[in-house]
Amino acid sequence: MKYYFDHERLEVYQIAIEFVAWSESVLESCKGKASSAKQHLDEASSSIPNNIAEGNGKWSKRDRKKFFESARG
Repeated sequence: MKYYFDHERLEVYQIAIEFVAWSESVLESCKGKASSAKQHLDEASSSIPNNIAEGNGKWSKRDRKKFFESARG
């Protein structure tokens, strides 16, 4: 695998991307059911790798911590 950004080397980021792929398959199998729950899962799963990537790009410990805590939550 070729890496383009530092956050792509993080194991936690790679696992988050796998979770996004898994959640997509779950959402596809739940057609027509609980649209608000499906939307929430879709948004939440996408925000995890986004927060990891953004937090990894921050230089101050306080900023990094804030984004990593958001990803963990």
